[in-house]
Amino acid sequence: MLRSVGQRRVTGEAVDPRVAGLRSAVSRLRRELAGHRVDFADREIAEDELAALDAMAVTGAPEVWRLRRSLLLVAGSLGSVSALSEALTGVRNAVELFGPPGPPSPR
Repeated sequence: MLRSVGQRRVTGEAVDPRVAGLRSAVSRLRRELAGHRVDFADREIAEDELAALDAMAVTGAPEVWRLRRSLLLVAGSLGSVSALSEALTGVRNAVELFGPPGPPSPR
């Protein structure tokens, strides 16, 4: 079945808008990073952590401290790439919607 752009499949589960926002922001940054053809030393770190952020969002209940840790790694690796700053800000804003960082859970 084909769907129009912006049309969502209806399921019995409600999606947390914070999770949807995080996935959207991460997706945008991943696309922009893929389109940014200039190579830089920490590109792989940024790609790995963006994949980790998306994986955490898929679970539906990501741990805030893990989100923030991944965000710091992404920001550190992309910090000097001004072309990606707007998309990075979107990811930061999406992570902040999950609340202040709490202590890591004991392992």
